[in-house]
Amino acid sequence: MTVMDFFGCAFLAFGPPLAMFTFTVAVEPIRIIILIASAFFWLISLLLSSVLWYAVVPLQNHLAFGLVFSVLFQEAFRLLLYRVLRKAEKGLDKVTTSAVAESRHVFAYVCGLGFGFMSGAFALANVLADAVGPGTMGLRQGTEYFFVISAATTLCFILLHTFWGVVLFAALDRKNWGQVIWVVGSHLFVSCMTLLNVYQAYVATTLSAYVVLIITTALAFKVAGGRAQSIAHCFSRQ
Repeated sequence: MTVMDFFGCAFLAFGPPLAMFTFTVAVEPIRIIILIASAFFWLISLLLSSVLWYAVVPLQNHLAFGLVFSVLFQEAFRLLLYRVLRKAEKGLDKVTTSAVAESRHVFAYVCGLGFGFMSGAFALANVLADAVGPGTMGLRQGTEYFFVISAATTLCFILLHTFWGVVLFAALDRKNWGQVIWVVGSHLFVSCMTLLNVYQAYVATTLSAYVVLIITTALAFKVAGGRAQSIAHCFSRQ
């Protein structure tokens, strides 16, 4: 039973992102390089968050303190990654303007997916290790829904990071500060909502996270130039 919990939670959290990687990133070597670079940037943000948490001893018992600064560091390094990629685009003089615009959305998507993969891996690694056994939560200690809620939340954050990357990069290109505020603010909101899991308020945290995911997905689809006809074509045989 514990092995089933492990594989079920692992496939729930990482199944869709792995499919996204296989069909949209693994087909191009340059996209793999960008994904690895973005994952490295996320790791640096985690390192700085850890250093700050260890340095400020009086606040180590307050989880909200470390969480807020971790989100701010992540967004700061997402911005830094944006700057690095835009500097690299100076070598694309021979590429048409439309191709550059399309590659920008793709690179933003890949960077967001890299952030999401690293965030999900660190968030769920220990949970999956506990799910293997010898026993799992339930009965008198905790709830039996802890593992599946953790997996669903991890999946939500991976997808959110992916679409946050698309929205933020496009917003910075167009200097749309409202969308920049949405990315940072929604990241802070969803992250802070997870603090309610201490009180087992899983319904509130999960529903709020997925509502933000739906809004961010629609926003990313719009800023990337998506249209309703494009969705219809995905389900047609033509």
